[in-house]
Amino acid sequence: MTNLQNVTANNAILACVDGSVYTDSVLDHAAWAAQRLGAPVQVLHMQPPGSEYDAPADLSGTIGLGAKSSLLEKLTQVDEARGKLDQQKGKLILQHAKEELATAGVGTVTTLHRRGSLVETISELESSTQLSVLGKRGEHADFASLHLGSNLERVVRAAHHPVLVAARAFAPIERFVIAYDGGPSTRKAVDYVAASPLLRGLECHLLRVGDDNDKNRRVVEEAAAQLSQAGFAVQTLVQPGQADEVISGYVKSHAMNLLVMGAYGHSHIRTLIIGSTTSSMLRSCPVPVLMFR
Repeated sequence: MTNLQNVTANNAILACVDGSVYTDSVLDHAAWAAQRLGAPVQVLHMQPPGSEYDAPADLSGTIGLGAKSSLLEKLTQVDEARGKLDQQKGKLILQHAKEELATAGVGTVTTLHRRGSLVETISELESSTQLSVLGKRGEHADFASLHLGSNLERVVRAAHHPVLVAARAFAPIERFVIAYDGGPSTRKAVDYVAASPLLRGLECHLLRVGDDNDKNRRVVEEAAAQLSQAGFAVQTLVQPGQADEVISGYVKSHAMNLLVMGAYGHSHIRTLIIGSTTSSMLRSCPVPVLMFR
């Protein structure tokens, strides 16, 4: 195995695409991350579990014997046609992804077409992935309901590497804010930002939601010191209020291009539910969100 293959095997950006309105945005965010990290991109398209043809069950108990042969033949034809269409659709999505990433200047792009569970596949690819990029909602999302894609919530719970949730459209990323509560997932976020080239050289803000007291200021100052040692000029703020409202307001008022946060606050049952503040931010935040569990 060559050095380039080793890099590809161990450091890929995994871009998950499904043909939804988020597809091009996911690719743009993946290209941005790949260029910042000097990493290859692997594009993953998951075919729905039931879309590949399976032989119909024995329906002799529910339909007449005279109709059985004709009906089963028609069912077979429909399932086969659906399976072929899903295969063709997947190939088109992946071909489009390769072309878009090549145009964006990504040097190494591989594609993967799978059938089954997105979460299980991402878990299988964990050892070869340093960052996953997904859209907030899937192909059949109802934007009016602000409903998060079920796959997204499951991936965030399962992934051990960072997950970048793409905004509806990509915009240049020049400044970011870390929503910091001092919990394990936000400490992990600060460690990553300090060590990784992904956000190096960008304007860094550190926001702690809570009473402006000595304890909270000390928590923020410790994290700011770590980031300063890594070369960031950090702007800090401790602000009381409801977490999702304060964070959302800060993103808008300071024109942040990226929100960095933990998937779970330290007061939540991390193994069972996604943090309520995180869910709210993912639903309402107009900028991409980089999350850590």
